[in-house]
Amino acid sequence: MSKPPRARYRTTNWKSYNAALAQRGSLRVWFDPGMQWLSAPTGKRGRQPMFSDAAIQACLTLKGVFKLPLRQTTGMVASLLEMAGLDWPVPDFSTLSRRQKTLLVEIPCQPRSGPLHLLIDSTGIKAVGDGEWCRRK
Repeated sequence: MSKPPRARYRTTNWKSYNAALAQRGSLRVWFDPGMQWLSAPTGKRGRQPMFSDAAIQACLTLKGVFKLPLRQTTGMVASLLEMAGLDWPVPDFSTLSRRQKTLLVEIPCQPRSGPLHLLIDSTGIKAVGDGEWCRRK
């Protein structure tokens, strides 16, 4: 039995093809400035947690999405906060390591053909498509 011949794809519109390839590397991360990044006092004895659960979940989600070690995750979060113009402190790797044991981080795996937006707001973190983001705004 012989193999069928390989399909040959020919690109006819190179300008749009190059633009589509460049768009694949696009990254948009949105931080809501009204998000509670720092933790509220718990009222218990002992040292209070500095960062809210939503802040730790946001960092751990970025860690999971990009498959980064904890130290690189803190660097990435620091640079994203700086680009967003937010002067929030960044949890160090030991805080992330300690708090990841108690928090559940779910990363939705949804294959999409369009762009994927990562939203970080007061309710936590969510990965949505372009249409869902535009409807909300």
